[in-house]
Amino acid sequence: MGSYRMCMCFTRKFRVTEAEPPRDVKEAFNKYAEGGTHMTAEQLQRFLLEFQADGGVGGGAEESDAERIVEQVLQKRHHIAKLISRRTLTLDDFHHYLFSPDLNPPVRDQVHQDMTAPLSHYYIYTGHNSYLTGNQLSSDCSDVPIIKALKRGVRVVELDIWPNSTKDNVHVLHGRTLTTPVELIKCLKSIQEHAFSESPYPVIITLEDHLTPDLQAKVAQMLIQTFGEMLFYPESDCLKELPSPEELKYKIIISTKPPKEYRKAKTANEKEQDSHKSEEDLWGKEPSELTEEHEDDDTSDSDSSEDNSHSNRGSFSTGEHEYKRLITIHAGKPKGGLKEALKVELDKVRRLSLSEQALEKAAESHGTDVVRFTQKNILRVYPKGTRFNSSNYKPLIGWMHGAQMVAFNMQGYGRSLWLMHGMFRANGGCGYVKKPDFIMNESDNQIFDPKAKLPVKKTLKVKVYMGDGWHLDFKQTHFDLYSPPDFYTRVGIAGVPADEIMKKTKKKEDDWTPVWEEEFTFPLRVPELALLRVEVHEYDMSEKDDFGGQTCLPVSELRQGIRAVPLFDRKGTKYNSVRLLMQFEFI
Repeated sequence: MGSYRMCMCFTRKFRVTEAEPPRDVKEAFNKYAEGGTHMTAEQLQRFLLEFQADGGVGGGAEESDAERIVEQVLQKRHHIAKLISRRTLTLDDFHHYLFSPDLNPPVRDQVHQDMTAPLSHYYIYTGHNSYLTGNQLSSDCSDVPIIKALKRGVRVVELDIWPNSTKDNVHVLHGRTLTTPVELIKCLKSIQEHAFSESPYPVIITLEDHLTPDLQAKVAQMLIQTFGEMLFYPESDCLKELPSPEELKYKIIISTKPPKEYRKAKTANEKEQDSHKSEEDLWGKEPSELTEEHEDDDTSDSDSSEDNSHSNRGSFSTGEHEYKRLITIHAGKPKGGLKEALKVELDKVRRLSLSEQALEKAAESHGTDVVRFTQKNILRVYPKGTRFNSSNYKPLIGWMHGAQMVAFNMQGYGRSLWLMHGMFRANGGCGYVKKPDFIMNESDNQIFDPKAKLPVKKTLKVKVYMGDGWHLDFKQTHFDLYSPPDFYTRVGIAGVPADEIMKKTKKKEDDWTPVWEEEFTFPLRVPELALLRVEVHEYDMSEKDDFGGQTCLPVSELRQGIRAVPLFDRKGTKYNSVRLLMQFEFI
């Protein structure tokens, strides 16, 4: 009897039926193939222009594009395209094309924004403690996470630099924790090697510096020797305006506090050693639940004004001068309160760093001042010191206020990090995304107020047709031991608070290729900052639902029409085959 039962499960488990094309796909095929059984390249081109709205700059849909698509689909599906005399698509070929993320992705992969404005006009893909392999207290320091981040398109790398035990060399480590150090030179060489593997636009190294003057001189030598011509620094002492990403292509920029302002750092996180805070569930809370507890501002960052052992020495040695000269973006928190810190100076630009809680307080009391400050200067926001497990916060409060560097623990993972990945899929994934015009509007009565109630500007209609690929990327027993999975999709918006919402499809029982065919409508007040969130889960009656993939896409970059949406795992690595077929429409 037992073997007979096993056999029954076996047949159920492995049966993966090919789902047929959704009704909309069939209708589009009939319409554009003009009732025929095959679609020509010319007919496909009409479909791309009219239905998919694929015209426009860089949008393609030339006839040659349609011919190339037909060619690729036939080759991929039939492997003998060379022998096939027909140069046309059947309904199944057409469906296959629409469902291929490499041929029909939801966002374009080219840089298409204006890259000639000053750096302060862009959101920049920013890492926090980029050298840590894991948690903030005891993980190893290494150049491996730095390389990983650069390969993901991250453009700002943070290094904490300290004297080694014999005080004759420079180590990178998270100060006053148990993290094992890595030599600075190793990190610099890895940056030099991998900086532009994903993007030609500048890499900014933010240094949190705890060095003596002689070691600062040593760092200056290391920077010059490692980067040579790649290193950009201004002729004059201080920049009046930041150069553009275009001018700085293939350049490395240093940002830290100029030496005369160095202070001896307070013990990092001394007042915040409550590491027994409960771990959130594996991939983090909903972004809407990530409201901050207001704790004391965390001063473990390079901009806080601590008192300094060697601050008041009048003269500089040549080495220190060299070091100071290499700093392009000066950091520092002026003495005095927030109002002082947010002053915009006519003849110089600078960088200010605020912890996530300090930003929340600033947003409460001086929201429009923060926005005005970021039109010319750089604002960096970093995770509070109690995020020992390398979790992250909600990036949107920073972006809404114009903060360019919303610094994230790339080695943590979870929903906040998925939003970060999503934001920087924009603009061809080059690590620089131009801020919306309304955040850059300088006339006094027009400064963007993130607290203002705004009308709906655009409505996004999203249709979730079906999903596929799990049977190829997961073990047959991954979701359920004895039956195919019961998938449902959650779809919604992350953005300004008024736009945030999540909805979900019904669950599709016992199906490796679920078909939902459900439509959702999202009215958007600030579509420019909206991200489309997509998650697939597998319903589990007895335990927590299983995770089946996620992605996050910038709404402003969504290509209209029917698109294949590739899904990613919890850490943001793309699955080989898992994808959804969706339709996007702006009404």
